[in-house]
Amino acid sequence: MRIIKTITGLLGYEKKGRKRNYQAASIDRLTADWALSYRSADEELRYSLATMRSRSRDLARNNDYARKYFKMCVANVVGPTGITFQNKSQNSSGKLDKKANDIIEEAFFLWSRKETADVSGRLSHLDQQKLFIETVARDGEVLVRMVKGFKNEFSFALQFLEADYLDENYNEELRDGNYIKMGIEFDKYQRPTAYHILTKHPGDATYCRHGRTYERIHAEDIIHGFVVERPGQSRGVPWMHTAMTRLNMIAGYEEAELVGARLGASKMGFFTSPDGDGFMGDDVDDKGSIITDAEPGTFNQLPRGTDFKEFDPTHPAGNFPFFIKAMLRGVASGLLISYNSLASDLESVNYSSIRSGGIEERDQWKINQSWMIESFCQPVFEGWLRMALLSGAIPLPTDKFTKFNSPHWNVRGWQWVDPLKDVKASVDAINNGLKTRSQVVAEQGFDLEEVFEQLKQEEELAATYGLSFTQEKVNTGGAENATQNKKN
Repeated sequence: MRIIKTITGLLGYEKKGRKRNYQAASIDRLTADWALSYRSADEELRYSLATMRSRSRDLARNNDYARKYFKMCVANVVGPTGITFQNKSQNSSGKLDKKANDIIEEAFFLWSRKETADVSGRLSHLDQQKLFIETVARDGEVLVRMVKGFKNEFSFALQFLEADYLDENYNEELRDGNYIKMGIEFDKYQRPTAYHILTKHPGDATYCRHGRTYERIHAEDIIHGFVVERPGQSRGVPWMHTAMTRLNMIAGYEEAELVGARLGASKMGFFTSPDGDGFMGDDVDDKGSIITDAEPGTFNQLPRGTDFKEFDPTHPAGNFPFFIKAMLRGVASGLLISYNSLASDLESVNYSSIRSGGIEERDQWKINQSWMIESFCQPVFEGWLRMALLSGAIPLPTDKFTKFNSPHWNVRGWQWVDPLKDVKASVDAINNGLKTRSQVVAEQGFDLEEVFEQLKQEEELAATYGLSFTQEKVNTGGAENATQNKKN
């Protein structure tokens, strides 16, 4: 039998192992350290969530780049004036119900004050928007309880709770067929029906792990803000999870280079004695170790019978800025933002490069804006409107909730990179039917009706003072040529 196998092997008929169809699935010496996981999204999160959240918070407290990123989330998603709305409810004729819309907008403005919007009276609605996006970016998720029947004019207020209140180790099968997974109660369709919230923060000094108690809150009263990245995912992941390890390493490397540079700028060295006598030094520390001062620009006389061996660390290293830049590019990619924005580095940036990078980054911010509207702004508005109608705070029919629930959301826009060129391009696009005024105004974070209303008020105010202003139209060659061709 062995002879037959040997002969067939020499002839090339020996049976070989089947090759994998995809190289990425191969397991060999080059991929042996590539970790594999077949667990569900929740199982992967269950044992990692608390650690990731804690480390993300540590970076937010102590890392410059992490702090910059979280503040960028607030500045670019919420902006200085917040995500606002214009109500667009219509009459049966299809025209805007201006009276009802004005009443709703004015009432929401009054509710947005910190005295009424927040159960603690500390956060205005603008503050709540900022806190929502920053907490989700840092912790991966946040809980917002809509307290209906609260003691204020609108019978409605919000309560913010950190994700720590949702115990990821609380898992239980219930008798009615529902089940609790990581503190959330689900039905058989994986739809949240309730949230089991700890009555005390597990990080408080008064918290007792052996006597933990939960409060069951209906899911319709909880806004659980997090980005779903896998089907079946129940909890959120910190947005900078792929970049956290590298950021921590960069911080340690920068500290080492900084300390090395400081030592290199000071006189440093070692005292040696041919007689073997110990050096007395300048002082001793708490542990009795001899210390000597190292100060820049000083020259001291050596102790008798000792020699000085110079210690001259050359820091920072010559490739330090290039290495840091390369590392931060990787971090920026993980955070889905541009390197120039994260590092505040505009060196060697020109109009084309900053425009290209800015457009790509702004698209990601727009995605986050849309997510925040759907996850936070819209549910809050609907909860507020329903309670405001039921409580009589808004003098409108309670049975027309669907009609009045018509907010048109306005998000922050961005200034043009080159205003003259971009304005001309926008006017040209409008004149040639490629864009509408509403689109151009919305790109700047405004509402067209509001702009027209302000223009009307300005003209009326100017007329009362006997003033007249001539509006000079932007000259665009494309629009003029198109008009001239039509005339010919």
